[in-house]
Amino acid sequence: MAFTVEPLNKGHDRKPFQCGQPDLDDWFQHRASQDDKRNVARVFVASNDEHGVIGFYCLSSFTLTIGDLPDEIGRKLPHYEAIPAALIGRLARDIRVHGKGIGELLLADAVRRIISASRTLAVFAIVVEAKDAAASAFYEGFGFRPFPQHPHRLFLLTSTASTAFERL
Repeated sequence: MAFTVEPLNKGHDRKPFQCGQPDLDDWFQHRASQDDKRNVARVFVASNDEHGVIGFYCLSSFTLTIGDLPDEIGRKLPHYEAIPAALIGRLARDIRVHGKGIGELLLADAVRRIISASRTLAVFAIVVEAKDAAASAFYEGFGFRPFPQHPHRLFLLTSTASTAFERL
């Protein structure tokens, strides 16, 4: 299925979008552009000619502390107050394209953008907030690991993601 991913703009009709999670649908339809304008999140939209908007995700900066990370990772880092990270937030695909791999492709696009940004801005890890156990399992399938204190918050080291993309 061919589609494009681009920053959210006024030309994207968000009203027909439904992912099956009312709070995600509501955020995307009513508040996504406000978050983008306020520099709280950068929203990216996947669309095609047949369905219009078929998915979205947002990116934000994020910080971690040494205590957030598993001991085997945290003990190798300098004891700075904040460790730089990137947050992939609110990733969702429309129910009309369920099972077509759109979620996976959205995740890959988000990670690719973060890796690109990490060449000029330090990003130690990529963080996601999973809505539920099924979403956690989705991310774990791509190598994300849960934080010890927050099982539905997961991370992937940017270095690991970068190495994986180099192999493609």
